Amino acid sequence: MPDQYYKEAQRLALKERRSCITSSQYPYLPVLDDFISTEQSAGGTDMGVVLVPSEFIVGTKSATRTTAFARNFMPLLPENTEFANKWKSLCKSHLEEGIRDPVKLYEYMNRYYVAEGNKRVSVLKFFDAPTIAGQVIRILPERNGDRDVELYYEFVEFNRLTGVNFLEFTKSGCYDELQRLMGKEPESRWSEEERRAFSTTYYHFRHAYEANGGRRLAATVGDAMLAYIRVYGYQALQSKTDQEMKQSVAKVWEEITLQQEEQPIALNLAPEEKKKTGILSMVLPSSEPKQLKVAFLNDKNPAASGWTLAHEMGRLHVQRVFGGQITATAYHDVLSGEPMQAVEQAIADGNTVLFTTSPLLLPVSLRAAVEHPEVTILNCSLNKSHRYIRTYYARMYEVKFIIGAIAGALAREGKLGYLCNYPIYGQIAGINAFALGARMVNPRAKVYLEWSSVDGLEMATRRITDREIDLISLQDMIRVDVGGYSYGLAQMTQNGPVNLAMPVWRWGVYYETILRRIFDGSFRAEYEESSKALNYFWGMASGVVDLRCSGLLPESIRRLADILRQGIRAGVFEPFHGPIRTQNGWMVNGENGGSLTPEQIVNMDWLAENVVGSLPSYEQLTREGKAAVDMVGVDPSKDKAGAGESGPARTQEGNGG
Repeated sequence: MPDQYYKEAQRLALKERRSCITSSQYPYLPVLDDFISTEQSAGGTDMGVVLVPSEFIVGTKSATRTTAFARNFMPLLPENTEFANKWKSLCKSHLEEGIRDPVKLYEYMNRYYVAEGNKRVSVLKFFDAPTIAGQVIRILPERNGDRDVELYYEFVEFNRLTGVNFLEFTKSGCYDELQRLMGKEPESRWSEEERRAFSTTYYHFRHAYEANGGRRLAATVGDAMLAYIRVYGYQALQSKTDQEMKQSVAKVWEEITLQQEEQPIALNLAPEEKKKTGILSMVLPSSEPKQLKVAFLNDKNPAASGWTLAHEMGRLHVQRVFGGQITATAYHDVLSGEPMQAVEQAIADGNTVLFTTSPLLLPVSLRAAVEHPEVTILNCSLNKSHRYIRTYYARMYEVKFIIGAIAGALAREGKLGYLCNYPIYGQIAGINAFALGARMVNPRAKVYLEWSSVDGLEMATRRITDREIDLISLQDMIRVDVGGYSYGLAQMTQNGPVNLAMPVWRWGVYYETILRRIFDGSFRAEYEESSKALNYFWGMASGVVDLRCSGLLPESIRRLADILRQGIRAGVFEPFHGPIRTQNGWMVNGENGGSLTPEQIVNMDWLAENVVGSLPSYEQLTREGKAAVDMVGVDPSKDKAGAGESGPARTQEGNGG
């Protein structure tokens, strides 16, 4: 029998070699010594005996015997050689009692190279052994900023906490996200029981993934599994039969295939005009709706939240504009109960378009969209890569730049305050735009940043006013819980804040435009013409955000604001144009200072050099702040702003002045 197995293994080897030559690949085992130095090998870390996924064993440590095997580790040498006889002997041992002695492996970038035991690996791979025991030496690559290297170091940290070595992702941040979605703190270690359960779950999912055609995708099993967990949660993976798992994986297949996109998000920066229809559309009846029932699901209620109040005004706007063509119903305080039940109720009530107006409602929005493909769901958030829902948000940073310019012109000493709620996508751009606007008109301007999601708005405000700063960019919305108009740029006086310039969110215009696109078919066409996640990120030119200036402002400053406003609306002026430095002196857009791309603006995780402060650490955030960061947050634990010690109470003066 070993003779027959060797012939079959040799046939597989010859087939692999021919395939490699045809595709211009090296047909033999890769050699680790060819691309790392002797010093690196000598400086490796002994990881002990580890069960290694056999598919990750890809080569040999040195050039000895490398041409005896094809690239798939199958043997190439003739049957009458000593090599072949030893292979057959190992094959016989494996069949009778199993190969127990661990091989010696070197691990580099989560791929393994055999130092001793090539034939043992060959035999075990021939019999499709899922794992192979190996005495492993890990060799760490030099950290040089390369994306693959940085991703590998994320894996190393995950491996340290969990003992899991078979899970791979293609994008940064996924290991941390998995920890969070499993209910783990960032530094939590896994128990042996948790590791075993996860391993079982992973291979259970992998079987369903590959049964649906996963082997044809560029995404890893880990990418696909994380996409599934985002929709259904980790617990759902552990409670399904093979058939149920296969069916549920098929339901989220578009979400899974999206993971292989290098840039999975398509930012829609303005509503496009409806495309001219072909002659068939003029003959055939339209499938677009004549009437719509639209639900607005809010995490809070208008009496308690300025954010909810603004969206409620948007709902009333579209109800008024469309008249009997739509029925717009509000569902408030969704987070006070079971959010999924509220979404299901809205669907049961006959609503076919749902706007969920908070990032905190993103998970239930996604799951409902998967379970109800007949319903259109949009979530008010930014920078999320999901195919089954669309997100929408406004480019408030455009307004913040103008408000910053107003503040810079008013500040005699150049000291300004900025209150922000959560370190989430979109907010960082607002901070930096305000700082750049202030510095444009006042080179001495410095912006002192504080976070209300750390220990409350009052304490954050006090830390600013204690610095004798009286010009502060407050929250972006009216605070209905305290009364008055304490938002926007305000002069702090003994009688309270005096508003000077206020951002205006025009959610009614946003909702009206989206609904018109649903009515005329443009909305559906966008989906069919793209393979990416669609994020609406409209700005002043679309009329969804604007600026309101107080009559208390000097005429010259109001004229400046209007010039900037018209320039941004016309597209001839961009807030993030010109040389921009971060707090640590890094030049964001080169010495010549071009314009940042929309993707760079959305993904900002740095602060401009004239900002005094930093992103808060995750541990500092309130419960609500952590929830917001979990959904759509910039990772505060990886603060690239260069502001020194993290936390709003510990600030430094920055490099600019």
